[in-house]
Amino acid sequence: MSDPTETNADQSEPNAADAAHPVGAPFAPKETVLLIDEKGREYLRSLRQGRRFDFSGGYLDADDLVGRPDGTEARTSTGARILVFRPTYSRLIPNLPRQAQVIYPKDTGSFLIYGDIYPGARVVETGVGPGALTLALLRAIGPNGTLVSIERREDHIAMAQETVAKFHGDAPNWRTVLAEAADGLAEEQADRVILDLPEPVPALAAAAQALRPGGVLCSWVPTTNQLGELGSGLRAEKRFAAWQTFELMQRFWHVAERSVRPDHRMVAHTGFLTTAWRLADV
Repeated sequence: MSDPTETNADQSEPNAADAAHPVGAPFAPKETVLLIDEKGREYLRSLRQGRRFDFSGGYLDADDLVGRPDGTEARTSTGARILVFRPTYSRLIPNLPRQAQVIYPKDTGSFLIYGDIYPGARVVETGVGPGALTLALLRAIGPNGTLVSIERREDHIAMAQETVAKFHGDAPNWRTVLAEAADGLAEEQADRVILDLPEPVPALAAAAQALRPGGVLCSWVPTTNQLGELGSGLRAEKRFAAWQTFELMQRFWHVAERSVRPDHRMVAHTGFLTTAWRLADV
């Protein structure tokens, strides 16, 4: 286990050193890395000077990892094996510090594919949380696309800005707006609109106004009650059509020499993803 005074991810300041690294570059000071112990437990940690990481099997000094290559196999003070990697998106998101629920990588992939998020797209998301989906959207739209994140809570915007600064780097094509979803959407024009809201129905008319004809709406809600309300809202909002809803189940497997079986724990239902097309005005 890690030191009980630490969280699973460091609450350190945004650091551009974490964002973009040349392929094969060694670990840099202050960079955030993923540590995996012999039992498969994961720890997101910053390589700050003089930092010591404590485990049940000894400790590891951050200074000893600086300058070593990605994929390093390190040893603690007692010889326990620790794997050290630059975190991929799928391993980063579950370990991020957060005050709001993140959209998990399995659902993020569906947003990008079923929402058809493409390079150069104009995307507006409402409900930014800790910025997990924001990272994926910025990667997908590339430098020629634009992303607007509308959020009514200043602390969530600050959290997303820290996440983007730390794990994406400069994002001149990204803008945050402090506003209610419907109010913020009314000022935007978009190819794609994402609603990550517990009550998306009040924002549907504004989303339809913001979207171009043929644009795609994506909405994510966790409960059947919310889904039912969304369905009623989409039936009433005649500018949307051809909508579909699904959920994703993901089951990992334990594959050992003499034991091949499903993992004991499964991330089953996390939410419902609904997509709809914006009709042309007549």
